[in-house]
Amino acid sequence: MALSSHQSAAFKNDEWLTPPEILAPLGSFDLDPCAPAVRPWETAAQHFTEADDGLLKEWRGRVWCNPPFGREAVKWLRRMVEHANGIALIPARTETKMFYECVWGKSDAVLFIRGRPHFHYVDGRRAPFNSGAPICLVAYGQNNVDALLKSNLGFVALP
Repeated sequence: MALSSHQSAAFKNDEWLTPPEILAPLGSFDLDPCAPAVRPWETAAQHFTEADDGLLKEWRGRVWCNPPFGREAVKWLRRMVEHANGIALIPARTETKMFYECVWGKSDAVLFIRGRPHFHYVDGRRAPFNSGAPICLVAYGQNNVDALLKSNLGFVALP
């Protein structure tokens, strides 16, 4: 996505942009419902910021969702399950309640990204440290599975 709020003690920040090298191979998106207000690159044709509260807005088309990491992420993933057309970037915490509720048995594929990506500050600068945790992309809808398979970003697990 950009951005989303990723909270981390290492980051000492709660807004982080998705690296362009992750976004580019996935193709274009119609909506980013949790985008930063300021972003040096676009993540979708339409954006909702924190001020818009994308959870309350209507979602249309193919969605890119890089939700705030932490307790709020499950709300965004529930919405992705309901919408059923998009890709979400989340921590690859496969044992969590959120994964069992919104990924396992609900998504169409999961891509485990190689290595730990470096997110970017809202001004576009690459963070000097990596994400500190494994990251995955979760696909909802066959067109998004196809995008993951073609992306060459990591290993894709299909149900």
